[in-house]
Order: sequence, then C-alpha cells, then structure tokens
Amino acid sequence: MAAVTLDRVLTEAEALPPDEQEMIERLLRRRRIETWRQETAAEAKSAIKAFRSGKLKSQSAENLIASLRKTK
Repeated sequence: MAAVTLDRVLTEAEALPPDEQEMIERLLRRRRIETWRQETAAEAKSAIKAFRSGKLKSQSAENLIASLRKTK
C-alpha cells in the first residue's frame, strides 16, 4: 500500500463539498479528543498504580509547584 501524504489528503479533502469538509474536520477533532482522553486515562491509571505501590509519594501543592518550576 502506498504511503498517503498530507498534501494528498488535503488536496482530496479540498475537492469535497464544503459540508463534507466540515464533517471531516469535526470527525478528526472528535477522534483526536478521544485519543487524548484514552492516553490521559492510561497515564492516570499508571500514576495511581505507582502511587499505590509506593513509587510516588504524596506532597503538598507548594512542593509540587516548586519541583515543576525547577524542571523548566
């Protein structure tokens, strides 16, 4: 199967009627949101598992913010 390029996809999409172009836009956005939700849920489950196993320790919001600022 030949690789599909972004330029080809855009060219094909631009040939569609405006209502179908809008439908593609909505569908892509919904799929990206769903993928993001699934990735976030998996990361949360992993963090909960690490916390419960003792790999992560609870800390105050101030300490967490200070730690995050140091990583910039």
